[in-house]
Amino acid sequence: MLLHKMRKKLLLGNWKMNKLASEAKEFALASAPFAALAKKNNIEIGVAPTYLSLATVKEFASKDMIVAAQNVHFMDHGAYTGEVSVPMLKEFGIDWVIIGHSERRAYDNETNQKCHDKMKVLFENNMVPVYCVGETLAEFEAGQTKAVVGRQVREGLADFSADDVKRLVVAYEPVWSIGTGKNASSEIAEDICGFVRETLRDMFGSVADEIRVLYGGSVKPVNVKEYLSCPNVDGALVGGASLKIESFEELLTNIL
Repeated sequence: MLLHKMRKKLLLGNWKMNKLASEAKEFALASAPFAALAKKNNIEIGVAPTYLSLATVKEFASKDMIVAAQNVHFMDHGAYTGEVSVPMLKEFGIDWVIIGHSERRAYDNETNQKCHDKMKVLFENNMVPVYCVGETLAEFEAGQTKAVVGRQVREGLADFSADDVKRLVVAYEPVWSIGTGKNASSEIAEDICGFVRETLRDMFGSVADEIRVLYGGSVKPVNVKEYLSCPNVDGALVGGASLKIESFEELLTNIL
């Protein structure tokens, strides 16, 4: 089955709570050469800055670079202090959003249901959710990885149509490997990304072969090629290694 060769590779940097707007602008201005290199090699690349830097990066980055938000609210306006809505993102041309990152699940009570509600409004607005799933160290050690990840996929994507999820990206991020320097092996990454795809196939049929499944968790230039060589790993969601233009460019060149 060569369908994985048809899915365009995706390298997405999650900046989390890093970079001032001035620093984000520097990165954006320097992005043109490697954005062009990515396009030439049929690879999609992008970054997810903080809300305060979204407009800056969108304005100054290469037009070939995806600019994603790290979160969104499921209501389009209202008394939700501290939140940002889909219309607010769309005003700045932002149409990709990370949903359900493990840090938001851990610190901000991001449940599978909340993720579902957010993805519903994104699908309704023809936007792209990058839906994060993954297990904690305790769950991993107890052999519960597939039970946990399967539940996150099924509950987060419940009731959507195959047409909806064509725009979906799923990112498998084992919580125990994010920012810890502990890497899931490429065998684990392939096994769980493959399991995610099988779960999607069970829910939505053959469209599952079009959905990109990323791996995230201590991805670095030295290991990115090994992960992306796996048939069911279509790209990477990268944290720390995406913050410096040099390391982000190295991530790209190492998968060419």
